[in-house]
Amino acid sequence: MNIFRRLFKIGEAETNSAIDKMEDPIKMTEQGIRDMKSDLEKSLEALAQVKALAIRAKNDQEAFQNKVDEYKNKAIIILKKGHAQELEATEADRLAKLALEQKEAAENQLLRAKEETVKFDNNVGQLQKNIQSIKSNIGNWENELKTLKARVKVSNATKNLNKQMAELDSAGTVSMLERMKEKVAQDEALAEAYGDIAEGSKSVNDEIDNAANTSEAKADNELEKLKEQLGMKPTKDN
Repeated sequence: MNIFRRLFKIGEAETNSAIDKMEDPIKMTEQGIRDMKSDLEKSLEALAQVKALAIRAKNDQEAFQNKVDEYKNKAIIILKKGHAQELEATEADRLAKLALEQKEAAENQLLRAKEETVKFDNNVGQLQKNIQSIKSNIGNWENELKTLKARVKVSNATKNLNKQMAELDSAGTVSMLERMKEKVAQDEALAEAYGDIAEGSKSVNDEIDNAANTSEAKADNELEKLKEQLGMKPTKDN
């Protein structure tokens, strides 16, 4: 069957080492499953048709068996009438002979119906086996497809990660980190130097301010003025 050739093709595509040069295995598997489902539908239609033929053959078999029995009974009845002189003996024999001839024809038709019944029953059994096989294959390949899709996702993620790792310039990265460390250390030293300078400038200004501090002299002058206003300033004679 074509289905088995397709299954072989799908299996071969999945196991071939040169898979990158072939069609997408997932698409191939999906197409294979669609083909199998199409074959399953056709097989179900064929099974229904063959079953209908088998049913008809069985019905024919029953009908022909009834005819055989009917003509046999008619021949017996005719012969009995001839024996009872209800019919002329010659006429009774002629009619009984015709009935037996019809009986023989019905027996031939009955035999053919039996043979067709056996043949159609065998066809039904074979089709049912094929349908079961296709259903089983569809189930297996649908499970395989799920696994294959998961494997593709993992392999793609791993491949991309490994590619990024392979393309990563470790030496350049280390060098960049070292330069960054050096720049940070330099900036920290520079900040400390500016702090020292600022601290030094502050100390000098403090010394100058202390030396030029006139607040105490100004307070003494104000005190003298207040005493003079109150008449408390000592005279020169004293």
